[in-house]
Amino acid sequence: MLRTIIIDDEAHMRQTLEKMVGSFCPKIKLVASADGVKSGVEKIRNHHPDLILLDIKMKDGTGFDLLKQLHPVDFKVIFITAYDQYAIKAFKFSAIDYLLKPVDPDELAEAVNKAEETKQKDFSRQLENLEEQMHPQDKTQKKIILKTLDNIYLVKICNINYCESEGSYCAFHLLNGKKILVSNPLKDYDELLKDAGFYRVHKSYLINMRHIERFEKTDGGYVVLENEIKVPVASRKREELMEMFERLAEI
Repeated sequence: MLRTIIIDDEAHMRQTLEKMVGSFCPKIKLVASADGVKSGVEKIRNHHPDLILLDIKMKDGTGFDLLKQLHPVDFKVIFITAYDQYAIKAFKFSAIDYLLKPVDPDELAEAVNKAEETKQKDFSRQLENLEEQMHPQDKTQKKIILKTLDNIYLVKICNINYCESEGSYCAFHLLNGKKILVSNPLKDYDELLKDAGFYRVHKSYLINMRHIERFEKTDGGYVVLENEIKVPVASRKREELMEMFERLAEI
């Protein structure tokens, strides 16, 4: 059983989560609830939970303020938030589960199951990366969490050369020649990485624009990346890519 604390400054939200947990999460044992950062820290120190259902924005601070007072974090967290595009992108980069308000009970149950299966040391790495995403010191050093069957990788985005679709999987090709295969489709990373300088040149390829070395016009067109990697360019993408090159040339 996962000894669990609910921390949210809205009483009706705490009550709703308590009912959902009772009906949909048999692996959870609720040991306490709290209405903010100060009371949450106190309850965590008193009850030593395995899992926290944690609201991000509360009247006396944020969920991150709470976690800073409890280093090292020896429990797992499922974050609960109203829609915030920036925060959600940070969660996705870090592969940490979050629930949008209003919380869907099936999504809650799924997140709890994932939390139970995640090793504490792996969650700590994900949480560390989330903190870096939320408060980046150097954007060129931003990282993404990549989960495989056997490992969790913390990869600098600048070290990704390109991504390649392999059916329902996606292969990340790094500058050092390493390949990391994850069980998410390429389209998931197209959306996630487009603001980080990546471009979908082909239905099967997503490239890191900072690693383009040249464009070859032969055989329909290829982008040549670092390490002399050739990536085909779809005909409908060629004109747009050329326009991007023109803009870069003017800088």
